[in-house]
Amino acid sequence: MGAIPTVMRAIDPEQPGGPEVLRVVERPVPVPGEGEVLIQVAAAGINRPEVMQRQGLYPPPPGAPSIPGLEVAGMIVATGPGTERDLVGQPVCALVAGGGYAQYAVAPYGQCLPVPEALSMVEAAAMPETLFTVWTNLFERGYAAEGDTVLVHGGTSGIGTMAIRLCNTFGVTVIVTAGSDAKCEAARKVGADRAINYRTEDFVERVKAITGGKGVAVVLDMVGGDYVPRNLQCLGEDGRHVSIAVQGGAQATVPLFEIMRRRLILTGSTLRPRSVEFKTAVADELARTVWPHVAAGTLKPVVDTVFAFDQAPDAHRLMESGDHVGKIVLNIG
Repeated sequence: MGAIPTVMRAIDPEQPGGPEVLRVVERPVPVPGEGEVLIQVAAAGINRPEVMQRQGLYPPPPGAPSIPGLEVAGMIVATGPGTERDLVGQPVCALVAGGGYAQYAVAPYGQCLPVPEALSMVEAAAMPETLFTVWTNLFERGYAAEGDTVLVHGGTSGIGTMAIRLCNTFGVTVIVTAGSDAKCEAARKVGADRAINYRTEDFVERVKAITGGKGVAVVLDMVGGDYVPRNLQCLGEDGRHVSIAVQGGAQATVPLFEIMRRRLILTGSTLRPRSVEFKTAVADELARTVWPHVAAGTLKPVVDTVFAFDQAPDAHRLMESGDHVGKIVLNIG
């Protein structure tokens, strides 16, 4: 292991703006603190919160670096106090609060997962953000279990494709929505049992038809707004509605008597502001329940496009266009 440099290439916009602000600049290499590791980054996943941060709409949480990037994969090259010394040289992927668009990034060791031989660094970088999000919301808050049928909006997004792959892995039937026939076909190819074109079909009627009027056990929703009352119509008795974003509006009007009559649960969560302790607990659970499937090569993320580090503006343009199926990744190593 060579000496760690003091300066690295990173993307750290001084002002919010369009994709063109994502220029590569020089920044000091971060130093790992208590319980943290320094990762030499091979690849970083691109996520919608990073687009919002670039636009000035989603400031990083207190203490997080201004460099964007919520997930990385690479090699541990140094450790902070309170970590085991023999971690250096381990290939890992990690969920981070920021700092991913750089040659080096710091992560709490508890938020790292090992990269097995079955996974490339690009694939590993495409896992943490969507895996933590889908697992904690669809499977923990929504209690999706083998034999259930669930509805996931945005079926070709990074979240949607990860939800499909996890449902396939754990015996859950998954219905998704997408905005075109081509995207519906792409979602079916990824593994969706059914795909509904929400522009040409009423997803409420289609879900009722597909489930024989029973409805689904869980809806995973990132739209919000007027989708919420429609989603509730898709739920069966004792169904769970899980909100993870509000791209279509932060307010909704819901029929309380229907919630009471069918004993529905409305819940949701955000991931980025949660504590290191919470994320570490999730990582431990993923290591036990999901990672064996990853190590066996049976669970992989869907990667749409890989961009070179200095093509980050193009990566964000693709994310904003919505024309991708699965994850967009920056190749940094």
